[in-house]
Amino acid sequence: MLLNFHSLGSWKWVLLTITALVSAFLLLPILFIAALSFGSSQWLIFPPPGWTLKWYGELFADPRWLDAALTSLKIALMVTVLSVMIGLFAAFGLVRGRFIGRTALRALFMTPMILPVVVLAVALYALYLRVGLNGTTIGFVIAHLVIALPFSVLALTGALEGFDKSIEDAAVLCGASPLRAKILVTLPAISHGLFSAAIFSFLASWDEVVLAIFMASPTLQTLPVKIWATLRQDMTPVIAAVSTLLVLLTLLLMLAVALFKKGLKT
Repeated sequence: MLLNFHSLGSWKWVLLTITALVSAFLLLPILFIAALSFGSSQWLIFPPPGWTLKWYGELFADPRWLDAALTSLKIALMVTVLSVMIGLFAAFGLVRGRFIGRTALRALFMTPMILPVVVLAVALYALYLRVGLNGTTIGFVIAHLVIALPFSVLALTGALEGFDKSIEDAAVLCGASPLRAKILVTLPAISHGLFSAAIFSFLASWDEVVLAIFMASPTLQTLPVKIWATLRQDMTPVIAAVSTLLVLLTLLLMLAVALFKKGLKT
C-alpha cells in the first residue's frame, strides 16, 4: 500500500532530514576531493591554504597519465562496441526466442552483476596466465566485456520488450525483408536502449579497477590502475584532479542519458 507523503504529518520532516543526511554523506567526500584538486599545497590538506590550477597543468603535462587515459579510452570504446553488438543479438534471442533454457540463459548473462568482481578477476587471471593474454589489450577487452555485457543485455531486452512487434511485422507485409525491417523500424524504435547500453558499457569499462589491477602489466595500465598505483606511492593533489575529472565525465554521461530519454518522450 502506497502512502501519501503529505499524509505523514511530522514524520515527513524526519524522512527529509534522513534523506538530507544520507545525501550529504555520499556527496561531501566528492566535493572535498574536488576542492583538494584546486589546493595550493603539495599534500592533500583540507581546507587548502590557497587555490591554484597547478595540479591540472601537471596532470596534462605528464605523458604517463595521458597514456593511461588513452589506454582506458581505447579499451572502453572497443568494449562498448562489442557489448552493444553482442547484447543486441542476445536481446533478440532472449525476447523473441522460444527455446528451452531461455530463462536460465538470461540469468547466466546477469551472473557477472552478482558475482564478486575479485572472484571473477582471480579466475580470469588464472586463465590468462595459461593462454598468454595477461597484460594485453585483448585480455583487457575480454575481461571488461564480461562485466559490461550484463548492462547491455538488460537495457536492450527492456527496450525490445517494450517495442510493439506488430509494427515490424507490418513493414514486412509491406515488402521489406525481415532484416531490413529490423534495421529501419526496430532499431530506431529502441534507440534509447542502444544509447543506454552504450553509455553503461563504456562506464563499466572506464571505471573498472579490480579486474584492471589483475590484467595490468608495467607497459599497459588503465587510468584506474594508474590512480591506484599512485595512491600507494605519492599522495599528491594530482590524484584529486584526476578523480574530479572522472566524476565530472561520469556525471556528463549520465546527464546525456537523461536528456536523451527526455528528448524521446517529448
